[in-house]
Amino acid sequence: MSSRRQSALSKSIRSALFRDPNDFQRTTLGHIQVVFSIYYIELLRYANILFQRLRNNVWEIDENEYLGCFEAADRVKSMGDLGFSGSTFFSTSNSKFLIKSLPRHFEHSFFRRELLQPYYMHMCTNPDSLLVWITDYVFAPYVTIGSLLRTTPAHHIIMDNTLYGKNDDPAKDQWETYDLKPVDYFYPQRDLVPDPLLNEKAMEKLGDRFEDKVRLLPEDYSDLIRTMRTDTKFLQESNAVDYSLFLVRYPASSAPEAVGRKNRWRVGVLSADGQWKYRAVLLDFFWARHKLHAQAMTGAVQTFNMIGRQGPMTITTTAEEYREKFLEMVDAMVEVDGDEEA
Repeated sequence: MSSRRQSALSKSIRSALFRDPNDFQRTTLGHIQVVFSIYYIELLRYANILFQRLRNNVWEIDENEYLGCFEAADRVKSMGDLGFSGSTFFSTSNSKFLIKSLPRHFEHSFFRRELLQPYYMHMCTNPDSLLVWITDYVFAPYVTIGSLLRTTPAHHIIMDNTLYGKNDDPAKDQWETYDLKPVDYFYPQRDLVPDPLLNEKAMEKLGDRFEDKVRLLPEDYSDLIRTMRTDTKFLQESNAVDYSLFLVRYPASSAPEAVGRKNRWRVGVLSADGQWKYRAVLLDFFWARHKLHAQAMTGAVQTFNMIGRQGPMTITTTAEEYREKFLEMVDAMVEVDGDEEA
């Protein structure tokens, strides 16, 4: 990412968090003034009251501390274009929060129009949910040349960083991360329609595998599976597929800080053998099976599969089947202390 683009986008995001969206009025003159913008793009908060309630009431994130993470010009730094869909990532300088762009219409429209309100209710009802904490959503009220050319993304989510505390840990080099999905699925975003914008590092991280076992005490195993079943049931009812488990493990001797509510799977659960601590979060639940993009690709994928015989694919499966495979994956990677069959 160019330094000019990085600086402009960082400024746009920070400005959105300190601007009252109620003061904004969409006008023809305003649209004309920004339409030819290539890098800087005016952003506004979406559903700001809803997200503030989640931050303060459910996740117990101090509002002044939260805004302080974004206040100064050097508080938001680029992490590059790391996403498999061409997403742009930023981090606050203290690594507490991440900003991810949602460049694909079928993803950000699904989240705003269909998933956001149910997500809010699910989080209020299940405050220890493993779904990633989405703390804000900022978007561009006007179309610009930059957004049309995808030089400057127009939709962004802000979320808590599961790796917060790593940078201050003397054992940070021993931290391990895994982005896990059911391995028996063929991923068309890699094999059928590879995006030339994806860098090699991102491509190499497709299809992480956890070759070891997550060793848990019985009560920790029961807590994990119960929470996973609740969260994936919610995603199934929302017709979401292609989500992943982001698993982090680090030495048991480490004691990194955690943001907000002390959810044990965000603070770190001690392994049954006392060697590791685990963090776990569910990510990337923006692909809805019924959205136009997935429907349009289904015929192409099925045709390709007749020729390439690559096996089942995330965009042609059902939400129920994906949930079943996902839970099987989680269960298979866990070893319960004293239970050889786990």
